[in-house]
Amino acid sequence: MTIAITGATGQLGRLVIQHLKTRVAPDRLRALARTPAKAADLGIAVRAADYDRPASLAPALAGVDALLLISSSEVGRRAAQHRHAIEAARAAGVRHIVYTSLLHADVSPLSLADEHRQTERMLKDSGLAWTILRNGWYTENYMGAMAGALAGGALVGSAGQGRIASAARTDYAEAAAVVLAGAGHEGKTYELAGDTAYTLDELAAEISRQAGRTIPYRNLPEADYAALLASHGLPAELARAIAGWDVDASRGALFDDGRQLSWLIGRPTTPLADSVAAALKQA
Repeated sequence: MTIAITGATGQLGRLVIQHLKTRVAPDRLRALARTPAKAADLGIAVRAADYDRPASLAPALAGVDALLLISSSEVGRRAAQHRHAIEAARAAGVRHIVYTSLLHADVSPLSLADEHRQTERMLKDSGLAWTILRNGWYTENYMGAMAGALAGGALVGSAGQGRIASAARTDYAEAAAVVLAGAGHEGKTYELAGDTAYTLDELAAEISRQAGRTIPYRNLPEADYAALLASHGLPAELARAIAGWDVDASRGALFDDGRQLSWLIGRPTTPLADSVAAALKQA
C-alpha cells in the first residue's frame, strides 16, 4: 500500500511522516508539497501538489492507495481546496482518504467548523472510503503565548473557566499514522482530544510552578482580548477570531473526555506539564 500525505512540509505533516516511517517502509510514502524543495529533508519521495492548481493533484496521486488530507491552513478557502483534492483522489484511483477535521465539527460553534463540516460531507459523498480524525486543540496553540505571559507577567485570554482538552501536535500526528498504517478504520469518525482537560487558570498555575514565579491568568472580555492581540501586531480579523475561539472554549467547545486519542495511539496523551517544560525552554 502506498500512502501520500498532503501538507507534508507543515508542522503536522512532518510529524505524521516521522511516525509513519516507524510503521511502514519509507518507499511506500509520498510527500505532497506545494514547494517540493522544502520536503527534500523528509527522506521519502516527494511530489509537487498544489490545492489551488487542480491539474497538479491527480498526477501527484497516481499509484496512491491512501491519502492523508491535512486540512489547508488557508481559512476561508479550505472547502474549495479540499474539493479539488478529493476530486483528484477519486480520478487517480485513491481508495481511502483520512481527513484531519475539528473536534465535534458537526456541532462545534467555532468559526473554523463550517469548512470542516463541508469537507466531511464531500468525503461521505465521494464514493471513496474515508476516516475522519476530528482533532481537538493543539496544546502548542497556548504554548505560543508563553513568552508573552512571562514578559507581561500574566497569561491573558477570554476562555473563563472553560475546560480545554488539548493534546500535543505529535499525539495527533501519531494517531494519523496509526490509522493510515492500520486496518479497520474506514467509515469511522474519531473525536480526538487530550486525556486531561484544564482551564487557563490551571495552565497559568503550571507555568507559575515551573517558572518559579507567579503568572496569574487574566480573563478579558472578548473585545478587549481581541484589541490586545491586535495591539501586538496580529491582523484585526485574526485577533477577533482568536478571541472568539476563547469565548467558545469558555462554553465547552474544546472539551472532550472520550479518550479516543490515547486509545488510538496506545499510550496516554502528552501531559500538560511536559508541554509547558518544553515551551519554557524556548521562551
